[in-house]
Amino acid sequence: MSERLARPPPPRLLQSAAFRFALLFMVIFSVAAGLLVAVLWWGTAGAIDRQTVAAIRADTLALMDRHRDAGPLGLVESIEDRMAQDAEAVTIYLLVDSDGRKLAGNLEHWPAGIAGDGTWFRTELHHDGATSEARIHRRDLPGGLRLLVGRDESERTQLDIVMAEGMAWSLGAILMVGAIGASLVRNALQRRMAPAMLTAQGIAAGDLARRVPVSLRHDEFDQLGATMNAMLDRIEALMSGVRSVSDAIAHDLRTPIARARGKLEEALAAARSEERLRAAVEEGIADLDNISRIFQALLRIAEAEAGARRAAFAPLDLSAVLSDAAEFYEAMAEARNQHFETSLPEQLDLVGDRDLLLQAVANLLDNAIKFTPPGGVVRLSARCDAGVAEIAVEDSGPGLSPSDRERALDRFFRADVSRNTPGSGLGLSLVRAVAQLHGGEVRLEDAQPGFTPPGLRVSLRMPLP
Repeated sequence: MSERLARPPPPRLLQSAAFRFALLFMVIFSVAAGLLVAVLWWGTAGAIDRQTVAAIRADTLALMDRHRDAGPLGLVESIEDRMAQDAEAVTIYLLVDSDGRKLAGNLEHWPAGIAGDGTWFRTELHHDGATSEARIHRRDLPGGLRLLVGRDESERTQLDIVMAEGMAWSLGAILMVGAIGASLVRNALQRRMAPAMLTAQGIAAGDLARRVPVSLRHDEFDQLGATMNAMLDRIEALMSGVRSVSDAIAHDLRTPIARARGKLEEALAAARSEERLRAAVEEGIADLDNISRIFQALLRIAEAEAGARRAAFAPLDLSAVLSDAAEFYEAMAEARNQHFETSLPEQLDLVGDRDLLLQAVANLLDNAIKFTPPGGVVRLSARCDAGVAEIAVEDSGPGLSPSDRERALDRFFRADVSRNTPGSGLGLSLVRAVAQLHGGEVRLEDAQPGFTPPGLRVSLRMPLP
């Protein structure tokens, strides 16, 4: 039963997308060629047919006018004159009276099955000793006279046969050219797709350094290759980040975990009183809380980098968000004897995640206040510049060297000047992840003049809707 229901796979050739594209090209090419042949047929055979009808109608009207002017005798003379002038014997005439007697013309008798006045028809007729196909027009005249006027279409029929044979050969040639063109298209597609396929196979085999070669044509295949290369660069960066995070977790979290364990073991073995035991437990809980905060920061960074928080995007007033952050951190700066300044527009509309943006600004302000000495200045500003919203936090702290700026956005990185200050080295990593989630970037540079020594300016730039 299962063997009977199992369907054989389609032929390998039909599984090829290049073959299907080539087949589509062949079909389109053949249809276009067929339409061209049809137009040529209509323009030749159709034109001849229309000319024949026009000649018969004009001849009929002329004979009817002759009958009206000169009567039946004049009509008979006109028909005989026309037959005498027709050297090729292609015209057909027959004039009969009300009793069916022939008065003039080159037909022997009135054809059977002809309808009433004004009828057009095709039939085989015998005239001048030969049988031919003709187009006939009938008109009834006063006095019971009946008139047939026509043209012999034997030559047109032969022309139709010749044209049909020629078009059949043409269609055969068209199909052959279409098949050759389809084969060339298929081979060209396979050649252009081969580099991407080989690169994908190499990456699947574990060679993550492979990239799709891109030519100078800048066509769709080059765009696909460039997109794949950008994707592979991003994957490589993420994997490198995962490895560095794993190493950093193993290195940076081992110490607080070991310290918390040591304190708890020491308290368990040597605590002489309930107060000392409680103090040791509280210190251990504080260390574990710090570890928990690190994991929460890593989780927020991962969510932002993966775009999982994009569903929370909504229109917001960025100035209001920054005002909330400034209100909280201004009190913190005053407690450290620092000057906190703001320069915010009245309204700055943006579409984004309010909580993540507030967290990113909070991280920047927290770092600025942490590294600014007493009497220093911390400034929070925002502006709109050429369709880009920029949030900037400046301080008059020690700043960062150019080499440290290149690594400051990496997870768990801490410069030498911050080794003795509390923190996990994840604040700027979260800021970068939030900026990338909103389609923006983070820039680190020296603070503007007036912030010494030398100070640091961190700007978060995001496109406006």
